[in-house]
Amino acid sequence: MKYKNAQEVLPDKLLRELQKYVSGETLYIPKAEERKSWGESSGARSYYKQRNAEIREKYANGARIADLAEEYGLSEDSIRKIV
Repeated sequence: MKYKNAQEVLPDKLLRELQKYVSGETLYIPKAEERKSWGESSGARSYYKQRNAEIREKYANGARIADLAEEYGLSEDSIRKIV
């Protein structure tokens, strides 16, 4: 993370107002744009959503929890949470 001197970047009025709250401390200012939710950038979210839908469908069609756990490499407790 690159630091900037607030005195060089902010208008004097705003700088004086900020100094009332945090004088001489480091202040993090987040980006204005919204952060993406977990897994949206990498595609993990959609992968797990699709996988869980498949598990629910197979379970609804009669697949046993033990068989689903083995097929997907998950514990039986994880399968129960999904279905």
